Amino acid sequence: MRYYFLLLISAVAFSQQLQSVDFKTMNASLEINPIKRNVVGEVSYTFDVKQLIDTIRIDAQKMVFTNLKINGKEVKFKENKKQLLLFEGYKKGKNTLTFNYDAFPTQTMYFVNWDFTKSIDTPEEVNGQIWTQGQGKYTSHWLPSFDDVNEKVVFGLTIEFQKSFEVISNGELLKKESVGDNIKWSYQMTNPMSSYLVMLAIGHFKKQESRSSSGVPLVDYFEDTDSVLVEPTYRNSAKIFDFLEKEIGVPYPWKIYRQIPVHDFLYAGMENTTSTLFSRDFMVDKIGFSDRNFANVGAHELAHQWFGDLVTAQSGKDHWLQEGFATYYALLAERAVFGDDYFYEKLYTMSGQLMQAAKTDTIPILNEKASSLSFYQKGAWALHVLRESIGAEKFNKAVRNYLRKYAFQNVTTDDFLNEIKLVSDFDTVNFRMRWLEGTEIPIEEVQDLLLKNGFMQQYLSLQKQPLDLINDREKILNIMQSNVYYPIKELLVYQSVSLPFENKEWLLNAALITSELPVRQAVANSVSEIPESFRAPYETLLNDASYNTQEVALFKLWKQFADRREFYMEASKDWIGFQNQNLKILHLYLSFLTYSDTKKKMEVYLQLLQFTGTNFDSNVQQEALERLLQLEIHTEDVFRSLAYGTAHHRWQYVKFCKDSIRKLIEEPKNRALFIAIRSKLPIREKTHLQRLLDETKLGK
Repeated sequence: MRYYFLLLISAVAFSQQLQSVDFKTMNASLEINPIKRNVVGEVSYTFDVKQLIDTIRIDAQKMVFTNLKINGKEVKFKENKKQLLLFEGYKKGKNTLTFNYDAFPTQTMYFVNWDFTKSIDTPEEVNGQIWTQGQGKYTSHWLPSFDDVNEKVVFGLTIEFQKSFEVISNGELLKKESVGDNIKWSYQMTNPMSSYLVMLAIGHFKKQESRSSSGVPLVDYFEDTDSVLVEPTYRNSAKIFDFLEKEIGVPYPWKIYRQIPVHDFLYAGMENTTSTLFSRDFMVDKIGFSDRNFANVGAHELAHQWFGDLVTAQSGKDHWLQEGFATYYALLAERAVFGDDYFYEKLYTMSGQLMQAAKTDTIPILNEKASSLSFYQKGAWALHVLRESIGAEKFNKAVRNYLRKYAFQNVTTDDFLNEIKLVSDFDTVNFRMRWLEGTEIPIEEVQDLLLKNGFMQQYLSLQKQPLDLINDREKILNIMQSNVYYPIKELLVYQSVSLPFENKEWLLNAALITSELPVRQAVANSVSEIPESFRAPYETLLNDASYNTQEVALFKLWKQFADRREFYMEASKDWIGFQNQNLKILHLYLSFLTYSDTKKKMEVYLQLLQFTGTNFDSNVQQEALERLLQLEIHTEDVFRSLAYGTAHHRWQYVKFCKDSIRKLIEEPKNRALFIAIRSKLPIREKTHLQRLLDETKLGK
């Protein structure tokens, strides 16, 4: 209770500060040490005091401050491990604050793959990265700043780092200056933004540069090892940029736009002003492009440059103004790339997710505790309803007026709805009640909008009244041979799942003949038992340009046709798959089960074990560990890898490792092995493992 009381006091204090003090600019010179994992900085703030206030607060997590001056004079200050507190030396009007600080961030700034070994003596040989993820209010862990999004500042960062690395931050790169073995990179914004959007990325990046139709520099980054992935990954980026700038109707509000893939990112992407970070998982080759591509994530984060970065929601309850807009405009951008049918199929999928969630989700959009599904997908649907109700022309006008009026400011839902009212007589009160304050999904309204598309009419009709495989065979074949959008053909395949194979074999063959990857994948997924007569057609799926299809087909064929397992192992020996190496690791897993030779099994085990090393991304480590555990290989090396995973920064991987350990230590012999490993672990990993062991000891 005391904790929440203190949070309330802090929030009230900062609200009062916003009324009395306006921070204008911040310039910082930073040195980052990846071995110590710390930041040493020299900071200069300018701020206006509009009315006198007892204490001025700057958020700063566990930082040490020295040489603090206000208006050139040293003053007393306090710090409470969460904030820097100023209480003397400032005056009404303009002020300058300078100080030095030292920070050891335990979150928000991440040092990835940065471990020297005996064979690596110089920084340029390290395949390491450093990147930040502010995510709402966490930049104060590495940079003294403001957790409240309503305090917007013009930021400028100068970062000194080893010369072989590329250093990226917000805004324009003003200069690069050599300092011995290092380079100082100076970046500068020209307009204010919230602190959570400040970013930093350091790595061995290369880049390709182009310009938008309006002349904005577009810079796409990549690592040298990913050079063949550049074209598929960024294939639609320039087209999406041009579309969004034209559709939104307000010029891109910043001077440059960058996209940077990083290892072990916590989410899909993050819309840092001018410089989006995204997960390297979305770096794909031409085959991976058919399974997953960067278009939606790229469009979503780009849309945030207007909705979130240019105008920022005042509080969490208005968060949909950022995520709903970014989700909807990303769909509009994908519509321009992939077509109307794609757009409506995505809207349909989203509506299904929302209707399912509405059965248990009782929190409306206008609540800071609303689910991501509500903020993103329901927010997007709400905007689609608005756009279709008043027409694209009026909707676009309202959006333009909204962005121009509140540029570089903070907004509420009423601010946006007021702009809708100014261009139309649309009932925003009823809309707000149904879509933003209600928890149900207006099903009839959703269906009416979906039925505006011909493909959706046919799809929903077939879903409601499935065709009969006997009486409607000719009609089904005509559909399979037509150019109708592929989800209809998928639907026909999935509707046949429960039927005897002999009754549907002709349909499955027709689906394979379409050569449409998603339709063929539906065959791969829908067939549980593969008759010998269908083996050869099914084996063609192994050659599809889809890593998802290959994974499903390989496993099912291996499982069912024991006499052909060595053939399948030979066919898949050079497969790799996505960034998580799903096909390579599946091949090793099946090889271990296929071969009886002890020496060969040991070779396979060592290869799988290699992928659990900390030099691989966590998604690769997890993929390998999952397979090793499925094989019930409970060695000290496997357990050690799980223990190391408990201290990883990526929470999804941490959860997997901890859950796996909890299950394993239920067995006394496994528990004993973890106890034996414990003393050999670094302090963080040792602490996490001890907590897990204590849980079971105490019967929690």
